[in-house]
Amino acid sequence: MTESQRPSGEYPMYPSYGNGDAAYPPPPSYRPAEPIATGPGTTVWPGGNDGSGGSGGSGGNGAGGPDFPPPAPQEPAAPRQRARRPVALLAAVAIVAAMVGGGTATVVEQLTGGGTNSAASEVVPGTTVSQSSKGTVSGVAKAVSPMIVEINATSTAGESTGSGVVITSDGEIVTNNHVISGASSIKVTLSTGRTYTADVVGTDPDKDLALIKLRGASGLKTATLGDSSAVAVGDQVVAIGSPEGLTGTVTSGIVSALDRDVTVAKEDGSGQGQGGQGGGEQWPFEFGGRQFNGDTGESTTTYKAIQTDASLNPGNSGGALINMNGEIIGINSAMYSASSSNGSSGSSAGSVGLGFAIPVNTLKADLDTLRAGNSS
Repeated sequence: MTESQRPSGEYPMYPSYGNGDAAYPPPPSYRPAEPIATGPGTTVWPGGNDGSGGSGGSGGNGAGGPDFPPPAPQEPAAPRQRARRPVALLAAVAIVAAMVGGGTATVVEQLTGGGTNSAASEVVPGTTVSQSSKGTVSGVAKAVSPMIVEINATSTAGESTGSGVVITSDGEIVTNNHVISGASSIKVTLSTGRTYTADVVGTDPDKDLALIKLRGASGLKTATLGDSSAVAVGDQVVAIGSPEGLTGTVTSGIVSALDRDVTVAKEDGSGQGQGGQGGGEQWPFEFGGRQFNGDTGESTTTYKAIQTDASLNPGNSGGALINMNGEIIGINSAMYSASSSNGSSGSSAGSVGLGFAIPVNTLKADLDTLRAGNSS
């Protein structure tokens, strides 16, 4: 018999299975532990602290070494931090953008004058109508009334009353030719009540226009001449004048029609002027082949007029027809009176909503001729 040279017990003995010719170890009573992968190139084996044995037992690391508790599952920290950074970055960018946007809006508003503090005090270019009063009859009346004057002309035929519009600060005034035709003296009363003597500068009977100038006047408020070609039927208008000597009377209405052919007398004579406070006939005119307010005589002229239903009465001739921006769009020149057309004397009937004004573009085209003292 051959004896082993190794000490007894160096190799563990296991009970045999089967026919006894070969010995196999018994199967373990638990599932063998598997390695835990924690990252590339690293493997951790779980420890054996499961109650099956101590160090070096069957629940150890398989090599008789110390047992290690299995690591607690952990979520990777780096990806979570990377996920949070874009959100935080976007929030910071949004805050900065909002701050920059607000600052930009403030700068733009300052550069463009977007503030509203001075809106109520601004005026319409070329006029004295404030933005807060623009488009109102009261605003137009307040702004333009100081530029409208009362004219009293004395002639051999008597005294007539009309109106006029101040166009220069030194006292140039536009009115109708028939208001001052044949006058030996002219007195002008401002809206303040101050009175001046005026001289005739030039007349144009064909257009029923005249230019007079005050003696010794300066620093007067002047009216703004608008554009009558921009006037449309239905536009709201304001009329200012001195009917029956009532200085600064304001009426309003609309533009009823455009380009009406109105015929008026060139010379004084029948019913010269607009009548004064003591009476007198209204200025006669023809329209549509019919005569109104008396006989126009043999010497007449025809012009294209703006028709309005703003109330006009004796004394409004030569006054202003004004748009809602405070600009002069016409010189009031004729109005229909039912009583005069029926043959009665006096001027008590008043307006019936048929008034006519010379377009301001006609006046502007004629100013140089008037200033030169020429007349046709």
